[in-house]
Amino acid sequence: MMRSSKKKNAQRIAARLAVGLWLCLLNSMVAWAQIGGTPTPPPANNPGYYAQPYAQPPLIPGPMNQPMPPLNQPWVIDPTLGATGAPPFGYDPRVRDTPIDVYVSEGQTGRVSVGGSVNSDLGLAGQLIIEERNFDLFRLPGRPSDLFNGAFRGAGQNFRLELVPGNQVQRYTMNWTEPNLFGYSPFSLSVGGFYFTRFYRDWSEQRLGGRAALGYDITPDLSVSAELRGEDVKMFNPRVRGVEALDRTLGSNDLYTARFRLAHNTRDSPFLPTEGHLLELIYDQVFGEFDFPRAQINFSKYFLVRERADGSGRHTFTSAIRTGFAGADQPIFENFFAGGFSTLRGFQFRGAGPSEQGVRVGGRFQFLGTFEYMFPITADDMLRMVAFVDYGTIERDINIDWKDFRVAPGLGFRIAVPALGPAPLAFDFAVPVAYADTDNRQVFQFSAGITR
Repeated sequence: MMRSSKKKNAQRIAARLAVGLWLCLLNSMVAWAQIGGTPTPPPANNPGYYAQPYAQPPLIPGPMNQPMPPLNQPWVIDPTLGATGAPPFGYDPRVRDTPIDVYVSEGQTGRVSVGGSVNSDLGLAGQLIIEERNFDLFRLPGRPSDLFNGAFRGAGQNFRLELVPGNQVQRYTMNWTEPNLFGYSPFSLSVGGFYFTRFYRDWSEQRLGGRAALGYDITPDLSVSAELRGEDVKMFNPRVRGVEALDRTLGSNDLYTARFRLAHNTRDSPFLPTEGHLLELIYDQVFGEFDFPRAQINFSKYFLVRERADGSGRHTFTSAIRTGFAGADQPIFENFFAGGFSTLRGFQFRGAGPSEQGVRVGGRFQFLGTFEYMFPITADDMLRMVAFVDYGTIERDINIDWKDFRVAPGLGFRIAVPALGPAPLAFDFAVPVAYADTDNRQVFQFSAGITR
């Protein structure tokens, strides 16, 4: 009897377990049918979607007790409700998030530079530059102490004041630039004023004026700009009287220039570039006391010939061409000139070109070019050597008189001293092999400066 009773109890327990298992399976099948089948996986390109097969939106545990968003919808973080954009219990194994704290502080945006230069073209000059790259024209000081503590700063504008007194050239300029005219846009606005005095060999020249320019960056390398410049040009102290082109400009001359410029610049550096090119197309329409058009095309191409494995020791070949055309009413102080360190080496400053009674009158047409090969001499690239051939001509009319075409080969050195500034010291020797009888030749040219 005892064995029969134990056997019956075991059968009852087994039957109850079987019924429970079947009920659990049936309940799961019903829930699966209500949901609609297989869970939807999240899109591959957006793991922020939540697509688990819940029949009813569950509640996120916490004080807010906010419902889950609908299935297959992006999670939204509402700052008024808290972090509702999280999967149940705040964890999603498909998302790998790493908390990062970023602390940003503004670097130095202003600088004061003091320096000087000596140049075979421009003589001896000092230099004082005050620059602020986070300028704010409309943030006026409320009290005197604000001038040294936040006034005129904070809007990302550029301000530059440059004072250059010298024995042959004096230049004083002030310029303000808004690089993002309409917020973060490719438009820029630049406004400035200038005062310039230059003591040339044949006359002295003084310019006082202002300019406004609107620029647009089509791409990071391609830009266009439109500029309007007005100036008063005063001509005085002529060395020779009786030269009609010079005599008619003596005194004060009002000049207004509308300039349109297209530039494509891919150079790797503005100082000693080794790759890329610079193309400038410039058109000026000048009016006022003189009315004439002027067009210029400037192109420089830099070829990287060889370099060391670490990118140093670069050998660079450069080809550059400058052309210009102007109308017949162009005055003598706007003419093209050549000769000197920046145009035709082997000639004195403005010493290659048309002359009248010994006065360098320049011309309405220019065609200048150079071939140059630069290579390092020292392993640290501080000393470089350059071999070059400068060529070209300046003509009164728009044509080329080949008997006056100038050619001057030469050798030079570039010394880069970081403590003296970004521009290298330059020393060039050139011997003209083709020139006009009236040209003034000069074998040695140099440029040296320091900026701290």
